[in-house]
Amino acid sequence: MATFNATHGGFRMLFRHAAVVAGLIAAAPAFAAPPPAPQDPVAKGQYLATVGDCVSCHSAPGGKPLAGGLAIDTPFGKIVSPNITPDKDTGIGNWSDDQFYAAMHEGLGKGGEYLYPAMPFVSYTKVTRDDVMAIKAYIFSLPPVNNKVVSDTLPFPFSVRQSLAVWRAMFFREGTFEPDPKKSAQINRGAYLVQGLGHCAECHSQRNVLGGIKNGTKLEGGVIDGWYAPNITSDMRGGIGKWSENDLVAFLKTGTAKDHSVVIGPMSEVVHRSLAGVTDADLHAIAAYLKSTPAKADPTSRQTTSGKVFVPGEAVYLNNCAGCHQLNGEGLPGRIPPLAGNGAVLAAGAQDVLGAVYGGIGAQGTYGPMPAFGGLLSDQDIADVANYVRTAWKNGAPANAAPGQVAELAKTIHPALSGPQASCPPPPAGGAALSDPKNGITAMLGGIDQSNMLPSVDSVLTKARATVPDAAQADVVNGLIAAYCPTLASNTALDPAQRRDMLNRFGQLVYSQLVTGGGTPGHKN
Repeated sequence: MATFNATHGGFRMLFRHAAVVAGLIAAAPAFAAPPPAPQDPVAKGQYLATVGDCVSCHSAPGGKPLAGGLAIDTPFGKIVSPNITPDKDTGIGNWSDDQFYAAMHEGLGKGGEYLYPAMPFVSYTKVTRDDVMAIKAYIFSLPPVNNKVVSDTLPFPFSVRQSLAVWRAMFFREGTFEPDPKKSAQINRGAYLVQGLGHCAECHSQRNVLGGIKNGTKLEGGVIDGWYAPNITSDMRGGIGKWSENDLVAFLKTGTAKDHSVVIGPMSEVVHRSLAGVTDADLHAIAAYLKSTPAKADPTSRQTTSGKVFVPGEAVYLNNCAGCHQLNGEGLPGRIPPLAGNGAVLAAGAQDVLGAVYGGIGAQGTYGPMPAFGGLLSDQDIADVANYVRTAWKNGAPANAAPGQVAELAKTIHPALSGPQASCPPPPAGGAALSDPKNGITAMLGGIDQSNMLPSVDSVLTKARATVPDAAQADVVNGLIAAYCPTLASNTALDPAQRRDMLNRFGQLVYSQLVTGGGTPGHKN
């Protein structure tokens, strides 16, 4: 899959799909599966797991196959692939058939929670239940590997899985593959493999700012992590229309084809770890299907005329705000306030919106903290994004915010770690004890850096909840932000923008962990 796009922001398919991730794996063994015997579900499952390239994502460098642990960096944090060996403590050994099928077919975890689209369930939903059960039979035939993996490492709000509901509604359509009665059995077999376990469209398509595949662009080609996954439709100029079926099969199997091309980049890993183990019959089916697809021109030829044109402030919103407040400004109930229809947004004057963007807002009740963007965004950007939210989603408020107003606000509003004093917010009454050096929390906070923030926050929260067991959730969040701020203020290795970014991410992570049960249970909201 594609990554979060640092330029356009938004939920852009959180992570790379297996074809890209495979390039990061040092030595995970490939599935050299033999052709499946129809009466042997384990052998059949091994073969199908090869087609799906499961090992590439679910194996850490130097780790055991399928034991998880591959950390994938995104601009918004890391996600770690889970252990899918049959270990009952740290893997999926306790998963039922229905739970395993729901993960593949519906993108749901064991408890019914939404899975991140790092797992290409958008494609896997097309796989038949019989084939899914064969894959499970194969996986459960392997030795269990005890390897505890913490997969949910994303900061708030991306750690709140309910926020995936909007994405799923827009881009996920559940449904098993249905053969086209007008097509041959070979082409239908190829379509089943390409659209399902092969999940070819995940790389070879154009994506919008939310990470969904643009309508009508499947298999037309797309940019993935600096590499271009080419057009693989039957287009004669930019696609595979001029390739013979045999040449295409040779390329898929070996990575080379006479008079055509040599595989490069992430696709080389797909060839050697997956396609090299696919039967010739299935490779011919894939080739036949691809050559039967409607010819579509390379989308790069029309990017200049059909590209998205952003109104002032919209790109700023997508980059910095949409992850929390959602594309349509509806927020997350009880977690992130809506901007659509919000009274402060609809007010005659834009001061409240400007002040919130510039100076941030502390956690309140069950709502999380809003980062301060003063000093991180220009005055013009802050004015533009204020005008955008005041006029978007039928809000209809006047677009009367101006950069000069932001400059005036800066005289009275001082976000944490800004200005010559590198000021820090005062701790709330309910969380004041968290800043007391005697309880050891400030010492723990002093050891937090970008590399260890997630596990450190878990430990800090456990200590914090023991220190202030009756404090409200917002007081714990705001109290820990106030306690961590002085440590960052004294860190001369970071520039002011880096210190502010660290504090913002720390606050969001603390809130996220509290919402999802970090620390000791039973804490007040």
